[in-house]
Amino acid sequence: MRSIILMAETGSDINAAMAAEYGIEIVPMHVAFDGVTLDDGAFPVEQIVDYFKRTGRIPKTSGCTPEDFQKAFDDIHAKHPEAHIVYLAYSAITTCSYQSAVIAAEGRDYITLIDTKQVSAGQGAIVVTLAEEMQKHPEWGLDEVVAAAHDLIDRAAMAFMPDNLAFLRAGGRVSNVAALGARILSLHPVIEILDGKLMATKKYRGKMHKVVSDFILDYAGMYKLDREVLWLVYVFDLSDEVRSSVEQAARENGFARVRWIQAGGVITTHGGPGAFGIAGFKQR
Repeated sequence: MRSIILMAETGSDINAAMAAEYGIEIVPMHVAFDGVTLDDGAFPVEQIVDYFKRTGRIPKTSGCTPEDFQKAFDDIHAKHPEAHIVYLAYSAITTCSYQSAVIAAEGRDYITLIDTKQVSAGQGAIVVTLAEEMQKHPEWGLDEVVAAAHDLIDRAAMAFMPDNLAFLRAGGRVSNVAALGARILSLHPVIEILDGKLMATKKYRGKMHKVVSDFILDYAGMYKLDREVLWLVYVFDLSDEVRSSVEQAARENGFARVRWIQAGGVITTHGGPGAFGIAGFKQR
């Protein structure tokens, strides 16, 4: 049976150890500092926070280029000429990565492209969960893998909560007035991934470590999330107090386990330090 290799971008926040464990290929997205473009994952995320403190600006992020995918496809095909690559893309609405892969995949019959309509832990949860299902079902062919991928995509849900709006303001996503008001009133907006788009849907008022419990309770209940596992993504500088509150809230809401992953450069740039997100799958 033809082997199947899963692929995603660094924006999925699947770390190197997890990628190695499940044989997932990771293609770098990019972060640019004053015209110097670096591969996401090739530098410490603290560099982004330091840059913001020094300049008052955030770096620019960009998706994978056709050349990034051409190199990745060529390398995999050279090592595993019999394998079929299933690329599970970062939300195509939000970045050029998916279109870059379309360009790079032209003329290659060993590649399947799927838009996950998710980012960060939402995308990562889909890819890793699919890899686990493939391990459980070694008899699966391409049709079964693609069907399972679409089932996970249909059921995936993700939202994140920034600690403050400074990075969103610096990136032009909120006004100075809104950012100042949110800081004064201790407002924390919830940003959901809805049909591939990032949408602000709700606000919580209070200290971060106090509002996360209501956030998890509301979100898990609204989407009837499967309680087997809750995926949690954190941005550099998330406090231990918030992290402890998140884990306690997850337990109180019946989640059997949590899986923490750290945000890379792309998500750190957009969420800012101290942000965190949750992801899971709606019950069948």
